[in-house]
Amino acid sequence: MTSHFSDMSGIRSDANPYRVLIAGGCYSGLAVAVNLLEKCDTIDAPIPVEITIVDERDGFYHVIGSPLALASTSYAEKAWVKFKDIPVLQRPNVRFIHGTVNKIDCDNKAATILEQPNQEERAEAYDFFVAATGLRRVWPVVPQSARREDYLEEAHRHINAVANSTAPVLIVGGGAVGIEMAAELKEVQPNVQVTLAHSRDKLLSAEPLPDNVKECARDLTEEAGVNVLLNHRLKSSTPIEAENGSAQTYEVEFDNGHKMVASQVVMAISRSVPSTTYLPAEALNEDAYVNVHPSLQLSSDIPNVASHFAVGDLINWSGIKRCGSAMHQGRYAGLNIYQIMLQEQQGKEPTFNELGEVPPMIGLAVGKNALSYGGEGMKHGKQVMEWFFEEDLGFRICWDHLRLGGIQA
Repeated sequence: MTSHFSDMSGIRSDANPYRVLIAGGCYSGLAVAVNLLEKCDTIDAPIPVEITIVDERDGFYHVIGSPLALASTSYAEKAWVKFKDIPVLQRPNVRFIHGTVNKIDCDNKAATILEQPNQEERAEAYDFFVAATGLRRVWPVVPQSARREDYLEEAHRHINAVANSTAPVLIVGGGAVGIEMAAELKEVQPNVQVTLAHSRDKLLSAEPLPDNVKECARDLTEEAGVNVLLNHRLKSSTPIEAENGSAQTYEVEFDNGHKMVASQVVMAISRSVPSTTYLPAEALNEDAYVNVHPSLQLSSDIPNVASHFAVGDLINWSGIKRCGSAMHQGRYAGLNIYQIMLQEQQGKEPTFNELGEVPPMIGLAVGKNALSYGGEGMKHGKQVMEWFFEEDLGFRICWDHLRLGGIQA
């Protein structure tokens, strides 16, 4: 046991590779793996590396596509790809563990993993650790299933319940998730009445965006056929007793006194919290986000801090949480880990890729249209939808950007 967790420095070989443990197999975690593998595979100076990816799910789930996955049965099939079916990572030096990282021992560079399906604990040694577990989001913002088969059942139940609705489907929460969920549902099932209720006087109220962006989001949502209710904070949702086999409905009341009957009440208020309980408390800020340097190494005073990285939505960094940022951070972390390997093996001083401050920016899919905001201001329309999302809410764009099919950049 002692030798298993010892410091394995020195010349690396296939029998003594660098061990990289990545917690989280979504956008940022997979970006770390792919970019690091490409560098370590360099023909003139290959570096032996073994990558282990731990994830609660048994595959890559395209989180951006959730609004469509919960409206379209065919798209739900596409949005979740088992790790064993991702071509670029089918190689002897990449392993997947279906489970959860419970804690890490930074001093000994060892992680405790609770493995599925038998809830068995196992220890995993590493030379580099990357936290990429993102935010813990509630249903139906993301599926809660851990297996693809269970997720498909979960999605199909939701889709069937909505499709059979006789009264309006009420989406509660006018952030990006609620807007996209309401618009995609109306787009895929145009016969369903969809109402979006938000507690504030503007949609996207929690985001640091100009008012014209928030107003455009409302205009596009209404153009998509969604009934938008602003200044409507949900007070109660009470099941109405069904008669003669009729479908279940709910009496909904808002704080302003407005009442309505809904066939489904879908909570799109994410209440997201960082999934960081396995990290040392001193690595986190007061909201449990991970403090990092621009190199994406942890900025706290923990043992072997230079060997510990964090990427994606769980880091304490500027900007709106977006998958584009997560993939960018994952790439930088992979490249920076490679720089440390080069330093150890060849004595080269590392040149780190460093994150800069990220201004507010967003891409929002609203039915057939999309809205974007960034350094060049706001744009919206069908062309923006094509640029940012295409016809599958960005699945093809993200898949190819991560090179998961083996496509070279």
